[in-house]
Amino acid sequence: MSGIPLIIAFVIAVILMIVAISKWKIHPFISIMTISLLFGIVAGIPLVELPNVIGGGFSNTFKSIGIVIILGALIGTLLEKTGAALKMADCVVNVVGKKNPELAMLIMGWIVSIPVFCDSGFVILNPIRKALVKRTRKSSVACSVALSMGLYISHCFIPPTPGPIAAANTLYEGMGMDTNLLLVMGMGAVCSILPLIAGYIFAMTIGKKVKAGDEADDLQDPTVQTYEQLVASFGKLPNAFMSFAPIVIPILLMGLASAFSMAGKSIPIIAFLGTPIIAIAVGVVFGIILLANQKKMDEFYEITNETLKVTGPILFITAAGGVLGNVIASSTMVDYIKSYSSTLSALGLLFPFLLAAILKTAQGSSTVAITTTAGILAPMLQTLGLATSPLMALTVIAIGAGAMTVSHANDSYFWVVTNFGEMSVEDGYKTQTLGTLVIGLASLVNVYLLYFFVR
Repeated sequence: MSGIPLIIAFVIAVILMIVAISKWKIHPFISIMTISLLFGIVAGIPLVELPNVIGGGFSNTFKSIGIVIILGALIGTLLEKTGAALKMADCVVNVVGKKNPELAMLIMGWIVSIPVFCDSGFVILNPIRKALVKRTRKSSVACSVALSMGLYISHCFIPPTPGPIAAANTLYEGMGMDTNLLLVMGMGAVCSILPLIAGYIFAMTIGKKVKAGDEADDLQDPTVQTYEQLVASFGKLPNAFMSFAPIVIPILLMGLASAFSMAGKSIPIIAFLGTPIIAIAVGVVFGIILLANQKKMDEFYEITNETLKVTGPILFITAAGGVLGNVIASSTMVDYIKSYSSTLSALGLLFPFLLAAILKTAQGSSTVAITTTAGILAPMLQTLGLATSPLMALTVIAIGAGAMTVSHANDSYFWVVTNFGEMSVEDGYKTQTLGTLVIGLASLVNVYLLYFFVR
C-alpha cells in the first residue's frame, strides 16, 4: 500500500491506538506495539524485514534516551528523599513569587533546552516541577505543560540543538554561503515570544480542566503532608548550591560541550563529560553526595530499586513509541510526502512549516522532520524567494515551527511528558498534543510578523 490509502491507514491506526488505550483499557505498550505491527504489514514492509524494523525502533529509543530516563529519575528521587527538591522550590518561589510557578517552569524550560534535548530537560527539571506543585498548591498539569512547551520551543528553534544547526548548515551551504548561526539564534529567540505567551496561556487554561494523578492524590487525600510538615520531616534542608548541583552541573556540562561543538573545536574530555548519559551520571554523583550529607546512605539501595520500578513502564512505553515511529519511517509514506514537495512550493514560508509539520506528525521525531525538510528545501530556496541570509535563517525557524506541530503517540517526548507528568494517554492528547499545536501555530504567526521586517 502507498500514497493516499497509506495515509488514510495511518490515521485509522492512530485512532485505533487511542481507542484501544482509552476505551478498551489495553495497556499502552501492548496497544502501540500491536498497532505498529499491523501498520507495518498494511504498509507493505516485507515480513522478513518487519521484526528488524520493530527491534531497531525499540533499541534505538533505548539507546538514545533509556539510560537518560533512568539516571534522571534517580536524580529526582535523590532530590526528593534528601529535601533538596524542596530547597530548590523555595529558591524559585523567592524569585518568581508563589503565584507564578507555571511561568517559572516555562522560562526555565526554554533556557535549559537551548543546550539540552527537551526530553532530557523534562526529566532533569521534573523534580523542581513536583516540588513547586507541593510548595504552591498550583495545578500539576499547568506546570507540566508550561515546562514541556518551554523546552520544546527552544529545542526546535535555537542552536546548538542538532535540528536547527543541521537545517541551517544544509540551507546555507546549499547556496554556497557561510552558515550564520548567530542570526539563526537571534531569530529563534525573537520567534519564541508569541509561542511562549501562547504556551503559558494554554497551560493556565488546560490546568483548570485536566487533573494529574499526583495532583488528585495531593489535593483530595487528607493524610498528605503540608509543605511545612514536609520541610519539618527533613530537619534541616540542604544548602542551595548542593540542592541545585545535581541538575545545574549536568546542564552546564552539556551546554559547554554544545558550545565547543558549535565553535568547531573538539576537546575529548569536554565532549565526553557533555554527553547526556555522562553529564546526568555526574548529576547522580552529586545526588549521592547529598544523600551522604543527610546521613541516609543506607537508603540508597532501596531508592535505586524504587526508581527502577517507576521508570520501567515509562521506558517500555517510550520505546514502543519509537517502534511506531520507525515503522512509519520504513514505509513509503514519507517518500510519498516528499514527492509532492514541488507542488507545495508555491506557498512560500508556509511551505517549510507545512512540510515539517506533516513529517513530524507522520514519523514522530522533530529532529528528523527538521533535517529532512531542510534537505528538500535546499534546492528550492531561489524559487521560493528565500535565498538571502536573513530569509534562510527565518526559514530554519519556520521549519522548526512545523517540527513541533504536533507531538503525539509516535514521539518519545509525548510519553516522557505524559508519564512523568502523571497524566493518562487521553489527557496527554488534551495537553501535550493540543499544546504543541497551539505553540506551532503561534510560532508560524511570529515567523510571518518577523518576515515583514527582513524580506
